[in-house]
Amino acid sequence: SVILKEKFCVSAFSVFGYYSLTMIEILPEKLKELAYACPFPLYVVGGTCREYLSSTFPLKPDYDICAPVPPEDFAAVAERLGFEKCAVYKNTGTVKLIAEGEEYEFTSFRSDKYVRGVHTPAKIYFTDDMELDARRRDFTCNAVYFDIKAEKFVDPLGGVDDIKRKILRTVAPAEKVFGEDGLRLMRLARQCGTTGFRPDGECMDGARANCRLISDISAERIYAELRDILHADGKYGVKYGQYAALCILRDTGVLSVILPELALGAGMTQRQDFHLHDVLEHSLRCVMYAPDDIRFAALLHDVGKPYCRITAGTYHGHEVEGVRIAGEICARLKAPKKLTEETLRLIELHMYDVDCKARESKIRRMIVSNRDIFFKLAELKQADYSACRDNLAEAPVITKWRKIYGDMVAEKVPFNLRELKVRGDELIAEGIPREKCGKVLSRLLLECAAFPLLNDKKKLLLIAKRVVREIE
Repeated sequence: SVILKEKFCVSAFSVFGYYSLTMIEILPEKLKELAYACPFPLYVVGGTCREYLSSTFPLKPDYDICAPVPPEDFAAVAERLGFEKCAVYKNTGTVKLIAEGEEYEFTSFRSDKYVRGVHTPAKIYFTDDMELDARRRDFTCNAVYFDIKAEKFVDPLGGVDDIKRKILRTVAPAEKVFGEDGLRLMRLARQCGTTGFRPDGECMDGARANCRLISDISAERIYAELRDILHADGKYGVKYGQYAALCILRDTGVLSVILPELALGAGMTQRQDFHLHDVLEHSLRCVMYAPDDIRFAALLHDVGKPYCRITAGTYHGHEVEGVRIAGEICARLKAPKKLTEETLRLIELHMYDVDCKARESKIRRMIVSNRDIFFKLAELKQADYSACRDNLAEAPVITKWRKIYGDMVAEKVPFNLRELKVRGDELIAEGIPREKCGKVLSRLLLECAAFPLLNDKKKLLLIAKRVVREIE
C-alpha cells in the first residue's frame, strides 16, 4: 500500500467565513475518541475521504468506517464508549451505530464473491488485507482510507490520483465489477452526477457490456437510485449533475433496460422550428432545467411521444398516451402513490394552452381546479419550453399565466371552498339536496374563478338553484 502523509488542507465554508481544516479536524470528536480506544487501527473509508480530497462537503456527511477485526470486537469497544448499536449484520461484518446525533456504519475488512448479476454476495471472506477489502468496492475514488490514529491516508489502488483527475475507475477490471453487481451500473451514473467525475473508457465499456444485468435488480432499488440520480446536483452543488447522470444511463444502455418506453425517443426528430433535440434528448434536458420537485414528471412528460410516432406517425395526443404509459412505469418501479398521481396529472396537463390561445376564463378555471399542482405545472411548462431550444427566457405561456394569476389574487378570487361566500349547510337550507352539495359548491367555485364578483352569498344561492338542476 502507498502511504500518503497528510500534507494539505481544504477550504470549507461556514457562517464565519472560510477556514482551513485538516482531515482529522473534520471528523467528529466522538469518532476520534473511538479510534484511540480501539487496540487496532480504525479507518474512515469511501465518501468522506473522497469528499475531503476533492474539496467537497455535503450538508450531512456519511461516515463509513472499517477495521481488520470481527464486528463483535469493534462493537464491544464502541458500546463501552456510549455508542448506541442500531443494527448488527454478522454475515457481512456490518455494525450500524449512532452517537451524539451522528450515524456510523462499520464493516470488517472482507472480500466478496458474487454470482453474475446477483446483487447480494454469494460468499463473504473476512480478511486483514486492506487491498482485498478495497477490491470489493466499486471505484478507486471510494477505496481510499484514512487511518484516524495515524492521521494519514492509505491508498492501495491509486484512488487519490483519480480523485484529483476527477476520474471514475473501477477497482478491478470493469467487466468483473459490473458483472458482479448490476446495481453498480446505476451507482456509476449517480456518482458521475453527484461528483462531476467522468468514467474512463474501460469503465464505460464494462458498463455497456453488462447493462442488461440491471434487470436482475429489484424495482425498489432501481427506483431509489433513479430518485437519487434525478437530484444528483443537490449533494455537492454540481450544476446539471442530474443531466450528466442521465446521460450516463443513456450511453451505457441502462436507460433502455429500465425505461425502454422513454429510450425509444432517441433519434426521433421533432419540428425544427420548435426543437433543437430529438425526443429523448429533449426529455433529459427538461430534467436538466427543471427544479428538483418536478423532475420525475419532467423525465416522463413526453414518454407518450415514441408510442404515438410509431403507431400513428404523429405526436398528436401524446399527453394522453403519456398518462397511460407513465402509469405503467410508475407501477413497474413501485413509485410512491402520491408521486405517481401528481406525475400523471402533470403529464396530462403539460400541453394545456401550449399555443397561448386558451381563453382567460378557461385558464382561471384550470388554475382553481388544479390549485394544488398549479405552480408545479408552471415549473414543468417552463422547463419544457427551455428544453426545446435551450432557451432560459420566460416561456410566453408563463408570462400569460403569471398575469392572470396575479389578477385573480388582486380580485380576491376564491381558490378553495373555504374562501367561497356560501357554505354547504346554507345550500341545504335553501333546498339543495345534501348529496349534491359537494358538486354544486365545486361548480360555484369555478364560476367565481372566471367571474369573481359572483362570490357573494345571495348571488351564489341563486346560481346554486340553477346549477343543481344541471347535475344528475
